[in-house]
Amino acid sequence: MYKKLSLRSRIFLTTILLVVIASIFFAGLTIYQYREQNKDYHRNRLERKEEQLKTHIDYVLFNTTYEVKTENLQYIFKDEIYVLSDIQNLPFNIYDLEGNLIKSSKPFSEDDYEYMRIPSEVLQKLSESPGENQNLGKRYVERKMAAGERYQTSYSYILDKRFKPIGILNIPYFEDNTFSDSELKEFLLRQGLGILIVLALAVFLAYLISSYITRSLKTIGKKLDEFRLSERNEKIILDDPSEEIGALVDAYNSMVEDLDESAALLAKSEREQAWQEMARQVAHEIKNPLTPMRLSVQSFQRRFDPADPEAGEKLSQFSDTLIQQIDTLSNIASAFSDFASMPAQQKETLNVVKVVRLALDIFNEDYITFVSNEEEVIAKLDRTQLIRVVTNLVKNAVQSIPEGRAPKVVVTVYSEGDQVKISVADNGLGISEENGDKIFEPKFTTKTSGMGLGLGMVKNIVETYRGSINFTSVPQKGSVFTVSFPKV
Repeated sequence: MYKKLSLRSRIFLTTILLVVIASIFFAGLTIYQYREQNKDYHRNRLERKEEQLKTHIDYVLFNTTYEVKTENLQYIFKDEIYVLSDIQNLPFNIYDLEGNLIKSSKPFSEDDYEYMRIPSEVLQKLSESPGENQNLGKRYVERKMAAGERYQTSYSYILDKRFKPIGILNIPYFEDNTFSDSELKEFLLRQGLGILIVLALAVFLAYLISSYITRSLKTIGKKLDEFRLSERNEKIILDDPSEEIGALVDAYNSMVEDLDESAALLAKSEREQAWQEMARQVAHEIKNPLTPMRLSVQSFQRRFDPADPEAGEKLSQFSDTLIQQIDTLSNIASAFSDFASMPAQQKETLNVVKVVRLALDIFNEDYITFVSNEEEVIAKLDRTQLIRVVTNLVKNAVQSIPEGRAPKVVVTVYSEGDQVKISVADNGLGISEENGDKIFEPKFTTKTSGMGLGLGMVKNIVETYRGSINFTSVPQKGSVFTVSFPKV
């Protein structure tokens, strides 16, 4: 689909697409940055809370009258655990080294059984912890999701005065992102408004840029579309083109100059070659009737006797022979004249169905039939040239049918898309495969008489009106010649 779009549309859509992709990328980057900031914030906040809480715990252990050991933790923090929880505004639990709950700052119900003991895998990870934070010692943080909210659970050792573990401090920490989420939504809203402004500006700029680029290309494309090898082509002149467009225009103008030169030389060469070929052909065709004329005159001179009682009859036969050969010369001259006269493009709006039917009226053969499912097919053609095309094709069809075969020629006119087509079908001898490529060449013929100019002239006329001619043939079965012209 994208490949079918014009260059202007591609530039426009590509610019808009780049802006949209960039906007989505930066929006995603913003969301990612906010989430990373939230993670860092909650991690640092939990560490600060834990450091403060452990400082208070160390203070309680330093001032207690109980012996500082695991068995006495429940007595040492019997009331102090609630005081510390209120001061830090943070719930926490104290476990023994086996992971059994000793004391909690909040009451537990039977449904909270999972909190009564630390899982063995957590105890193992805590013991294997490298203790990267010097203030907190060995520490393990477990991250989970609950009711769609993230929370972290921190585990670290409670140490006595000799830095020996006597218990495990557990701090559950729920991440409250309400404020940051609100800030993120507000920022994304502002960013969205900014993106809409940028997008509107990009649409405007993309339109201007694509119009500027394609305006020059349209001019070049128009010139290329009007380019004709057989005509003189104009150069392209643009005001202040870009470097790339300028190079393209210079290349085109240089090609036009070279082509004009080459066309002049080629035309001169072709004219000379055409005259030479035409002279050879005319000489050859004229010699054919001149030879029997010369022989007839010489024979008449030797044998004619005025006193012969049949002298009048012989003179009449001699005259008929000369007249016949003179008519042949006249036909040769007419054929070459018709072929040499290029059809002028004097177009008029014609009903092709009507003109073709009129062209067939000159033929008296009853086996020539006309077929058309349409009463009117309009095209712009020269009436005389169209009739010449039809009559030449029909004559060729009639002459291709051998004696002893029931002749049949069908002329059809029909529409196909934006083309009007004329087909002439016959049941003649057909065209062999080796002759197929030469059938439209002047002076080529498969008949014993004629100059072979008919189909060459037809092709010349058809192509002058931007039409085409082709054929299909089955040897010994017949041929179908089809001519196509643009409809109005």
